[in-house]
Amino acid sequence: MQTNDTYSIDGQGLAALEARLAEDLAFLCHPGKGWVPPRDGVTDVVIIGAGMCGMVAWLNLTSGGIHNIRVLDRNPEGYEGPWLNYARMQTLRSPKVLTGPAAGHGALTFQAWFRAQFGAEAWDALDKIPRPQWMDYLRWYRRAVGVPVENNVSVDKVEPQGDLLNLTLGSGEQVLCRKLVFATGRDGTGGPNIPGFVDGLDRGFWAHSADDIDFDALRGKRVAVIGVGASAVDNAAEALEHGATEVRHLIRRDTMPTVNKMMGIGSFGFTAGFADLPDEWRWRFMQYSFATQTPSPHGSTLRVSRHPNAFFHFGKATTRVEDIGDEIRIHFADGTSHVCDFLILGTGFVIDPMARTEFGDVAGEILLWRDAYTPPESEQSRDLGNFPYLNPDFTFREKTPGAVPWLRHVYCFNYGSSASLGKVSGDIPGVSEGAAWLARSMASTLYSEDISTHWQAMLNYEQPELDGSEWTASDLPQTSKEKVA
Repeated sequence: MQTNDTYSIDGQGLAALEARLAEDLAFLCHPGKGWVPPRDGVTDVVIIGAGMCGMVAWLNLTSGGIHNIRVLDRNPEGYEGPWLNYARMQTLRSPKVLTGPAAGHGALTFQAWFRAQFGAEAWDALDKIPRPQWMDYLRWYRRAVGVPVENNVSVDKVEPQGDLLNLTLGSGEQVLCRKLVFATGRDGTGGPNIPGFVDGLDRGFWAHSADDIDFDALRGKRVAVIGVGASAVDNAAEALEHGATEVRHLIRRDTMPTVNKMMGIGSFGFTAGFADLPDEWRWRFMQYSFATQTPSPHGSTLRVSRHPNAFFHFGKATTRVEDIGDEIRIHFADGTSHVCDFLILGTGFVIDPMARTEFGDVAGEILLWRDAYTPPESEQSRDLGNFPYLNPDFTFREKTPGAVPWLRHVYCFNYGSSASLGKVSGDIPGVSEGAAWLARSMASTLYSEDISTHWQAMLNYEQPELDGSEWTASDLPQTSKEKVA
């Protein structure tokens, strides 16, 4: 009898882990049997984005027998997602034990990957996952399961062609597909939040936290950071560590956010049940989370405050910023102002489907929460109102029924889905559940669309399981009337 010790991979290297993973996948008949009828010149599914969400979506779709998929990412290989681009935290916020995009495979977790290389003692000593190491894990994930990513490929335009979607790639290539998945991360249904008070201000004086910032150029500079969320403090810390003379957080709130409310209710029940709640409850949960604000992580905040030249200023709502020669002056609602050399906007991202240029003017036809639900006065939120109001299968809805029917072929598998379906397509804790949900929903739709083909296949199927040699026909003996009586 085989024991669990046989499968221990602590410190035995990635080769042993990959062998275990391959065996596990084979036992589960991965990839699943193909069943989608092929169409000449048509890709069944195109996934935009090969980060965590895009890869786990591909894994679940192929496990379900959907194989004709292209996975496209605009970034170079190994730089998909934010982790080595604009993410600047030292460690992830998520606990190290979360299974993330493992899709139910223990051998595909970060824990298995880490322990295979460094052993159990190193795992026990690990506090939080270093950000670059998380990217190393995702690179291995891609290789271990064979995600066929096409890098340096952008999708510039999406438009209908009959019952299909025609995609125009950055290279000019035209791709016909049946379903399109936007696995495009935090800014997947919008972009960086750029406040109006920097309109017209020379870009030499400011940057958004999502920009490629030259922190070496900030040495000896007075830097101001608007905001105090995770991205704000991470960028402040980078500026301090690169020799900024001072860094001042300018925070519109009167107090520091300290409690991550969503973490307090995280559970499988919330993941599974959120999308089925009535609108008023879904709005209430999300609006309260927005209003209380997720605090920056403990370690990230200390990374800033341990510097004597770091300062936190509360009650400083910025109203305008002006260029005064070689400096800028930031004006606040309380009538005060501050002069500095450079401004970093730690203002996060906005949800704005109109910012998705791939859709052109059609983006304005996407149904938003503000179109579908009117909250009580005490629960107003302009930001939340801009989230797309999705169907239960992650697809977009039209504002005017019948105006843009092809939106039902486009899946919002990114942060933009959170108001409608919960935290299942962006954050590490629920991404595997979200990908399984996406795959099941898409499979159902594809099967329904091809129902006549599947029916005909059933009628045409003539492969016998019996050949006539398995039995011998016999006559039934007659029973006399006397015996019957």
